[in-house]
Amino acid sequence: MFLDEVTIFVKAGRGGDGCVSFRREKHVPRGGPDGGDGGRGGHVIFEVNPHLHTLLDLRYKQYYSAGRGSHGMGKKMHGRNGDDAVICVPPGTTVTDAESDKTIAELTKPGQRKIVALGGKGGRGNAHFATSTNRTPRVCEEGVAGQELTLQVELKLMTDVGLVGLPNAGKSTLLARLSAARPKIADYPFTTLQPHLGIVRRGEYQSFVMADIPGLIEGAHKGRGLGTRFLRHIERTEVLVFLLDCASSDVTRDLKTLQKELGCFNPKLLKKKRIIAITKIDLLTEREQCPVVETNDRVPVCHISSVSGEGLDTLLKAIDVQLER
Repeated sequence: MFLDEVTIFVKAGRGGDGCVSFRREKHVPRGGPDGGDGGRGGHVIFEVNPHLHTLLDLRYKQYYSAGRGSHGMGKKMHGRNGDDAVICVPPGTTVTDAESDKTIAELTKPGQRKIVALGGKGGRGNAHFATSTNRTPRVCEEGVAGQELTLQVELKLMTDVGLVGLPNAGKSTLLARLSAARPKIADYPFTTLQPHLGIVRRGEYQSFVMADIPGLIEGAHKGRGLGTRFLRHIERTEVLVFLLDCASSDVTRDLKTLQKELGCFNPKLLKKKRIIAITKIDLLTEREQCPVVETNDRVPVCHISSVSGEGLDTLLKAIDVQLER
């Protein structure tokens, strides 16, 4: 199951209380106050785990709390800090405060860590309150409560190549042909209901990640079809491959529809590197000509068939050029 959005509650640990204590030792009269400080409460930390690809774990555990700091002790002994609560998430995760809608963390690199909720500060022991006029203070501080937050956790897939097209443009078939991924393939619209990832091998030591994004339709940026649910996954894709069905009555119109939806959702998407691929050319008869796409940009145009394999080498070479490999 693919899960890319979830709401969780986190609570950092409370700090330990300070200690009221006095030094009591033989032959040491009036040893004075020696109460130690309480330990810091544990933080709530997000950490990127490159082996994760979904937020499914956060669905089944939505409450996270860190450990409380230990209380201070005599002989000026500091209390132990509380245990941190570490939440592992996949690369491309965005953490937002659900109340203020403020972005707290953008987690993109493997091993990257970010404290999202600070643990409470430990209270000071009575050793801190001794003065020339009050040599035996009997006061200390209580530990401070840790932060409590409701967080919106959102995943935006980080891939090298994203396949974009209208429903039934051949995205799933192409991904299955080039990689070991096995997305659902059928002859009806919206076959793909969630993004699929596949690793495309290029030589012995090179590869790139390709994503099959569910089909877009006109008005997708307003919520039509699958709406904006998966449009965000294109934001962190390096190269976009626009798949256009050669059986369409107007492939240029189809391309403009896709570009319009991407631009309305996020204008920066139109500045990404792009490739146009005319698909299903195996269905053309000898008398039929492959449709021509009218575009003002110098975008590479490839004619491919995922069934017969025709033109796939040309497409892969164009992707290598765009990825600068």
